[in-house]
Amino acid sequence: MRTTFVILSLLAAACARAASPGFTGLEHAAVRLEAGQASGLEGVYVVSDTRGAYATYPSATARWSSFGASGAAYATPLEAEVRDGVSTVPLPLYGGGLIVEDGGQTVYFWVADYAAKPVDLRGLAAAEADSEADACEFLALTLDGSAAPMYYYTINGRRVEIDRGLEVTYTTLVYDSEAGRYVEAEHTVELPSAGATLRVPAPLCDTRVRLEGDRFLRVWGEEQAVETASTVRATAVAAATSAEQQTRDVPNEQRPDGDGSALGGSAPCEITFSAEVTDAVAFSEWQVSRSPDFDIVERSYNERAFATVFDEEGTFYVRFTAANAEGTCSAEGEVYTVAVGTSVLTCPNAFTPYTSPGVNDEWRVSYRSITEFRCEIFNRWGTRVALLTDPSQGWDGRHGGRRAGAGVYYYVVRARGADGKEYRLSGDINIIGSRERGSNVAE
Repeated sequence: MRTTFVILSLLAAACARAASPGFTGLEHAAVRLEAGQASGLEGVYVVSDTRGAYATYPSATARWSSFGASGAAYATPLEAEVRDGVSTVPLPLYGGGLIVEDGGQTVYFWVADYAAKPVDLRGLAAAEADSEADACEFLALTLDGSAAPMYYYTINGRRVEIDRGLEVTYTTLVYDSEAGRYVEAEHTVELPSAGATLRVPAPLCDTRVRLEGDRFLRVWGEEQAVETASTVRATAVAAATSAEQQTRDVPNEQRPDGDGSALGGSAPCEITFSAEVTDAVAFSEWQVSRSPDFDIVERSYNERAFATVFDEEGTFYVRFTAANAEGTCSAEGEVYTVAVGTSVLTCPNAFTPYTSPGVNDEWRVSYRSITEFRCEIFNRWGTRVALLTDPSQGWDGRHGGRRAGAGVYYYVVRARGADGKEYRLSGDINIIGSRERGSNVAE
């Protein structure tokens, strides 16, 4: 039997250029659907009513047969009527498969009887969801009427559902990344059929819901439509979040490896977190934890947007949570990882403020994650010539607006890192350069 099926499939593929069937006695034109090469069918034809209708083929010598759910291997011969070189057979009652053989060519096609399963839309209403969790994902609707599945069978007896092209249309919210907010948008869900209850993705704003169909009535100019009598209240929630770290253009601060997109790095790290939410959100919170599972929440913020500083070494996790007024639906935003590095502080012992402008012309420490800093610089007589209170600051070799002379100076640094490490550093600074004639040099 399998060999017979394969032969039939090959015959159908070989006859792709055969003439297409026609129809008479129909109130509306037949709607042809592609069935795909694997089906063995030239096409699927949906007709408004098979009663009193005929299939035609432009040949006086064509031989006809019909088949059903068992496939073309169990076809039954049909007696055709020939008139003016056209062969005609009655359409199978309630639909079925037809085979036309003529001049070495074979055409298989299926006729679906729309009248056997017509669309009848009388009313639409929101229904109770199966569970609270289900209500957060889907909107349940009750249909008063019918739009039952329609099927056809391939030449090998495989059942395939015909897509009726029903359309459920309603308003929801979508996130506009350019505008940075949620905006209303019309959303359409296509359904191949509909029973007494149907489900669509839950809308994110209050809306009315409309069901239209089907594709065949649309073609025939008789489309039906029903709409919910009242507005469906949104219970589902969603949130879109962002995080932006304040950058520092500091040449002596050590940067983490990477493209700079990661959050954290050298403390203190100031980051602004923002969230946009949908209409049904009544409660929201930002959470900061050292655990990726948020077992312990160290900090929380009820503002939709807030800025915070991470000045401790370690890895932190930040997320946004939101819920509706009943607490039945919730949403979580992206989990942001903020990695703050251990502290580093080193001091150079020389610089050249006068000889090569733009190159090593300031004395600066090299650092990472330093949260407290004080540096005093003295000349050889113990006079303080510079005071730095931030590790990003540098000494340009001047004192009181005048150049300090070349020679040895002394620094004392007291600092603390984000990891709690204390720094007590001291050492020499050598100004390398020569006194220029007529220059204003502080002794």
